[in-house]
Amino acid sequence: MLKQVDLIAAEDTRLSGYMLKHFGIGTKLISVREHNEEAGAQKIIDALHNGHCVALITDAGTPAVSDPGARVVAAVRAAGLLVVPIPGANAAVAALSVSGLTAPHFLFYGFLSAKSGERRTALEGLKTLPYALVFYEAPHRITETIDDLQTMLGPEREIVFARELTKTFEQIHVCPLREAREWLSADANRQRGEFVLIISGATQDAAAGTGERILKILLRELPASQAAKLAAQISGEKKNALYELAMQLKNEA
Repeated sequence: MLKQVDLIAAEDTRLSGYMLKHFGIGTKLISVREHNEEAGAQKIIDALHNGHCVALITDAGTPAVSDPGARVVAAVRAAGLLVVPIPGANAAVAALSVSGLTAPHFLFYGFLSAKSGERRTALEGLKTLPYALVFYEAPHRITETIDDLQTMLGPEREIVFARELTKTFEQIHVCPLREAREWLSADANRQRGEFVLIISGATQDAAAGTGERILKILLRELPASQAAKLAAQISGEKKNALYELAMQLKNEA
């Protein structure tokens, strides 16, 4: 596809240039990254209006998935032009496929905040969810994030380290959160590269009460039946039980 298009919009033309050179692809490159995405979107729209075909790529991920691209896609669609996905490797799904976790559901969160306070607040809101939690993390924050994960989610939850996926130094490691920091510290190389972190979902006991908390929030704006239905979909708890609880809360109020 990169050989066939007229223009390639790349997050980093230098890095993408190495790949194109390796495969002998001479297609013209333009830079479309986080800081120039709106201007870059207009360049792409202009090219498409002129009858050209444009490919959008990012350095080491999927466009618009914790990477630039969403603004471009939205702008191109708003201009009435066609956007076509080309399926390819995705770090979150690749990591899940080798995690060995049997939970049928997962929540992709992406990058946590770089600030510990905000990071802990986000984890507080996630800790009772019964889904595998999927995060991306950079090497310079990995130890701080692991510390916060253990503090907020508890030492017994299982963590999957998926480091440098599909690259030369790919590494997969699974352990309880209580052992995660020690494993990282045992070898400086383990703190290098890009990480996917997967945390096993909360146990049934830990997740208990999630539906009730969600229900109470929804009841502020919605009728009992609708609030119970949505709370059941979000929490995985039984709708009838949540409806009975909703009626009880309404009567008490």
